[in-house]
Amino acid sequence: MQIVGYVTAAGDADRASLLVGTDGDVEAVPLSPGCDLTYSLGERRCAGVLTDEGHRPCDASEAPYCPAHTSRWPCARCTGDCDRPLETCREEHAVYLAAFAPATFKVGVTRSWRLRERLREQGADHAAHLRTVADGRVARQVEAEIAAEVGDRVRVPTKTAGLHRSVDDDAWADLLAGFEPVETVEFAYDLCLADRPVRETLATGEVRGTKGRVLVLERGGSTYAVDMRDLVGYGVRPEETDRRLQSSLGAFG
Repeated sequence: MQIVGYVTAAGDADRASLLVGTDGDVEAVPLSPGCDLTYSLGERRCAGVLTDEGHRPCDASEAPYCPAHTSRWPCARCTGDCDRPLETCREEHAVYLAAFAPATFKVGVTRSWRLRERLREQGADHAAHLRTVADGRVARQVEAEIAAEVGDRVRVPTKTAGLHRSVDDDAWADLLAGFEPVETVEFAYDLCLADRPVRETLATGEVRGTKGRVLVLERGGSTYAVDMRDLVGYGVRPEETDRRLQSSLGAFG
C-alpha cells in the first residue's frame, strides 16, 4: 500500500481524501471530520502515476516523484509574456486577492468558472474577485503588476501557522482600499482550533478537517497539521503509528 495522491475539498459538495494505491487499484480514503486514520508510514519512494485505469507504481527512490514522473505546469511563473500556449489560456480568467490568517495576502489568477474552487484548494480565508479578463495572458499581466506590491505566493508553513487565527480585518480592509472588487467572499473550514497545531507528517488520528492541502488530525489530546503533499509516496501499513510525537499546547490545557 502506498499513498499516491490526495484530493482537496475544492467545493462545498466535495470531500477531501487521501488516495491509497494497492496492486494497481486506488482507494479514496475520506478525510471527513470525525473519521479515523490508522496508517503507519514506512519507506518513501516515487508515487508513480495515476491513470484512468488506476495506479502505475514506480520503484525510483526520489519522492514524492522521480524526474520521469514529475510534471511542471508551464504557467506557474508566467507573467503574460507568451503566446497562450495552452487551450485553457484562451478562456475567460479572474484576477483575485486571497487572505490567509492572520495577515498574509497574495494575488492570483484562475479560469473564472472555477474561482471559488481554486480559492478553497489554496485554503484561503477571505478573497476578493478583482477583475474578469478575456484570457490567461491578460490575467497574468495584471497579476504581475499587483504582485510587485502584494506578492503572488504563500507557502504551506505560513498557512499552517495561522490555522488557529482569524484574518486581521483591518489589514484586509486596508489592502482592499486600493482596489474596487467585483465581490468579496469568506470561507469557513470549521477546524475549531484554540491553539496552533504541531506540524507533523503522520497519517494516524481523528480527522478534525482540512484546509486546502493541510490536514488537521487529533491524537492523544494534541492537534497536528499535516501537509498532504508530504504524505505522497509513503508506503503505509493499516495500523496506528507508534512513533512518539511532540505534544501541542492544547494537550496541557
